[in-house]
Amino acid sequence: MTGPDKNLTIEQVTNQIFPVWTYSYLAVLLPVFLLTDWLRYKPVIMLQCCTLFLTSAMLLWLESVAEMQVMQFTYSVVTACEVAYFSYIYSVVDLQFYLKATSFCRSAQLIGYTVGSVAGQILLSLELMSYYYILVFTLVLISISSIAVLLLPMPSTSMFFHQSKRREEDMNQEEDCGETDKTVETECTSGSVDVEMMENKQKNSLTQKKVQEEPGADVEKSGFSKTMLQLWSDFRCCFSSTEMLIWSVWWAMATCGYNQTVNYVQALWETVEPSQNSTLYNGGVEAVSNLFGAASAYGVGFSRVNWSHWGELALGSLSALSSAALYVMVFISNIWVCYGGYIVFKSLYMLLITIAMFQIAAGLSVERYALVFGVNTFIALVLQTILTSIVVDSRGLGLDVITQFIIYASYFCLIALIFFARGVYMLFLQRARQREPEPNTHSDAGQAHGYSVKL
Repeated sequence: MTGPDKNLTIEQVTNQIFPVWTYSYLAVLLPVFLLTDWLRYKPVIMLQCCTLFLTSAMLLWLESVAEMQVMQFTYSVVTACEVAYFSYIYSVVDLQFYLKATSFCRSAQLIGYTVGSVAGQILLSLELMSYYYILVFTLVLISISSIAVLLLPMPSTSMFFHQSKRREEDMNQEEDCGETDKTVETECTSGSVDVEMMENKQKNSLTQKKVQEEPGADVEKSGFSKTMLQLWSDFRCCFSSTEMLIWSVWWAMATCGYNQTVNYVQALWETVEPSQNSTLYNGGVEAVSNLFGAASAYGVGFSRVNWSHWGELALGSLSALSSAALYVMVFISNIWVCYGGYIVFKSLYMLLITIAMFQIAAGLSVERYALVFGVNTFIALVLQTILTSIVVDSRGLGLDVITQFIIYASYFCLIALIFFARGVYMLFLQRARQREPEPNTHSDAGQAHGYSVKL
């Protein structure tokens, strides 16, 4: 867009065009989430292919700022439809294969990005194709992928709106909620967490009983009303777990920072080293970063680390490394250092998001995972919208890209401090609990026989 084909300035691209994607993504995510289940996944995946084709076509043939803003809106629909892809995948995979399915899906995405980046870099570096014909080639590939989507089987049911065998255990929902919490918290050994879990279960049970005992509970409701009631009940049940909440908070905060970094890193590279310089290898760097990210995501599927025990420390430590990588990119004005920092940053995020997705998915049913996925993404977009409107948008501060990345690095530093501090605190509690003396067995025996013991 900043080249001779469009002849737009870096300020127009950064402060006027790119923010439209963030705002549009937030606006369309919730409708697309509901539409995904109502249409049973496959039509929404087809919609994703169509809007991706339209996005590439607009980028190919349109030029003005307003037209590029419309292009960003269509691209927001593409990214919002990603929830359909993952919901479809988890609907056909057993719970025991969630970790491997998550790593395989992430790896497949990243390998696709890698091949595309390598192909683009080679075609440009060897002057085999211009940007124009690369976009034409992209349109051909999207058309082929659309044919592959048509071959996917169409599910007869979905997770919420089309349930021919809606869970009979709805009448025993409090037991189901209790089992979900128990699954999520099986490996947690903290006494304070156990107490909190019991309180949350009691609250959920009482709330659900009130819902069931309402005067209109037995009245036949429309399918939409039932679905929304079930979504609300599942939402309360899922986020009553402390561990679930911790992983979800990190997911939302880190995804916000990751999206901002990936969206504007090209502008940072353009500032550090103008694109007219023939030594630029942006496509190659994207390829390497995606390859490393795919390798880290794939490797998680075979790890044996107890993430319930060490997860928060890992989140804090690796988020600190991500922050350091961004600081290095900003303060060392060398394009190769920027490239290296970006590779480290993206690999760490892909590693941690794969772990987070597994930790959340392993303790939930399919429909609840889709709900948590949507909620976390929505919260990430709310945070991203706030950050964009203040820092990036020309109607806000409209900061230059260097200052923006200093803020993004500081943002990840804040994430690191929060989760590392909590990880250390939880380990301290667990160690303190382990050092507590065993209860006096003689006193217990005396009490069992009716004796009173004065202390």
